[in-house]
Amino acid sequence: MNRPDYIPSLDGLRGLAALLVVQAHIGLIFPDTALHDVTMGSEAVGLFFALSGFLMAHLYGSRPVTKETVLDFLVSRFARIYPVYLTAVLLVAMLSGIQSLNFVQPIVGGTEFFRHVFLLGSSGVFWSIPPEIQFYLFFPILWLCLTRPQRYSGVIAGLAVLVVVDGLLELPGPGILLLSKLPYFLFGALAGAMHSCWDRWRPSARTGAFTLFLLAVFFTYRHVLPGFSPEFWSLQSAAAAAVIVALVARQPPIAAHVLAAAPARFLGTISFSLYLFHVPIMFLVRRAFEALMPELVLILVALFVAAAGAWFIHETIEVPSRRLLVAWWRHHRWRAASRETSAETIEQAILDLQETEKRLLGGATAAATDEQQIPRTSELGEGAGRTGIRDNGDEKLRA
Repeated sequence: MNRPDYIPSLDGLRGLAALLVVQAHIGLIFPDTALHDVTMGSEAVGLFFALSGFLMAHLYGSRPVTKETVLDFLVSRFARIYPVYLTAVLLVAMLSGIQSLNFVQPIVGGTEFFRHVFLLGSSGVFWSIPPEIQFYLFFPILWLCLTRPQRYSGVIAGLAVLVVVDGLLELPGPGILLLSKLPYFLFGALAGAMHSCWDRWRPSARTGAFTLFLLAVFFTYRHVLPGFSPEFWSLQSAAAAAVIVALVARQPPIAAHVLAAAPARFLGTISFSLYLFHVPIMFLVRRAFEALMPELVLILVALFVAAAGAWFIHETIEVPSRRLLVAWWRHHRWRAASRETSAETIEQAILDLQETEKRLLGGATAAATDEQQIPRTSELGEGAGRTGIRDNGDEKLRA
């Protein structure tokens, strides 16, 4: 990618988070494996939330806030999320309807299905999509705060109080409401705004090594020190996630070599499809081949098929649907703008014609007045007076 706002290391960070979500569900799909004892899925999702806040602030925070830019933003985000999300919901609902499969994270009944269609469901990994969409709907308010902080200082103070109350109440993390995840998005957005302003700092290799160390601590501290913080969702973890995203975004040496490497960036590219589809794909692989190979080999095969399937879905559903919806919106907006421009042009043309008519009528009236006055005041002869009147009137008409 050659976009100036593209940060390769963040793609790798997203890929790492998606891979850890997959690892967290291996024990769910393969219950006999020991991998279900160590999971880092909550940390990965929290990092996703902070990364989303960072990118929204980084990509849009310096742009003017108008009706057009906000609508463009909402359409772009909807096109990025919903088509592939809906495809995943349909697949899981279909698998859930096959009684003999015993799908591990089912969507049961028509009510649950429509809840998921309307972004109110919480089955499996789908619980994290409603807060993401709610944050996109909330972001224009934050966008105003980023572009005009002095004018909206009261709103900024209110958000700070809300974050503090959220931390004091220790609201539960997993769930479909934005409120308990808001600190992750807000801290990430703050990091994104600071990244855009402080663009002269060039981190050293020592900073890169510290970034990787902090990333390792972030994902493992609950398992290394279980008594330190048994619950992940907190203000401390939200702040830590934002700091990690901010450091990775500076692409420090050593850390960038790891996170911006081609395998990590590939996982980042397909991360959303991998996140949504890895459970049904790996589940189907297990049901199809569990009698043919040892479990460890089966897990490796399932991981490979999940990655390949995510790449295929990314290329055939995620990217084309996003481009199609965005192109449709741009065409619709262009047509609407063309109609408005045509109406304005016609109205201006009518006003110009009316003004020209007034000038012409004014010229004709002045000519008639001259024609009446000149014979009484001129000492010229009758023929000469008529000639002068005709020339004067023609001149005014030409004007």
